[in-house]
Amino acid sequence: MIKTLIADDHAILRAGLKHLLSEYPDIVVAGEAINGHEALARVQAEDWSVVVLDMSMPGKSGIELIKQIKQLAPKLPILILSMHKEDVYAVRALKAGASGYLCKDNAEEQLVVALRKVAAGGLYISATVAEKLAIGMLHGDAQETPPHTRLSDREYQIFEAIAGGEGLTEIALRLNLSVKTVSTHKTHVMEKMGCTNVAELIRYAILHKLEPDIAE
Repeated sequence: MIKTLIADDHAILRAGLKHLLSEYPDIVVAGEAINGHEALARVQAEDWSVVVLDMSMPGKSGIELIKQIKQLAPKLPILILSMHKEDVYAVRALKAGASGYLCKDNAEEQLVVALRKVAAGGLYISATVAEKLAIGMLHGDAQETPPHTRLSDREYQIFEAIAGGEGLTEIALRLNLSVKTVSTHKTHVMEKMGCTNVAELIRYAILHKLEPDIAE
């Protein structure tokens, strides 16, 4: 039996997933979480076969939440179910410890297969993501890769927030960092991205179709 925890802040989506999975006797949705703190609490309190995790929830979310779940339960498979495009987050999520990445647009067709695969100890990724991982292994941080892929997880988080219109103080409060630390990350982002001002960062996000993925 695949004991599944669904962590997503949208009640309608959770209900839809439960209805979809109820047709399969080997899968049971035994718990839900509406934010990152609840997800961590449920993982710490019970044993699960797999966690289906949204990338964008109130409070703790994204790459940071994946890493924290893996610290609590290193062997627990995490299947990311996200609205974010695979080419933006999938590789980062897998490197952080996720076992699979699935876009919500494809959930109805692929969720059951993905769940069974990661619960059995495998990886579930698209051909596009597999290719990106292979290229990364062969070329590392090759200069031909887009600048945003060379940012660290924290730097990418800062990049998202700045491109989404947040100020340094606002970012610092939300991420529980000092303004000085956020400013330092911003400097590194600018250097790696080859941008001289915020307007250029925003244009880059729009040009590379990253703007829908700005942190909520």
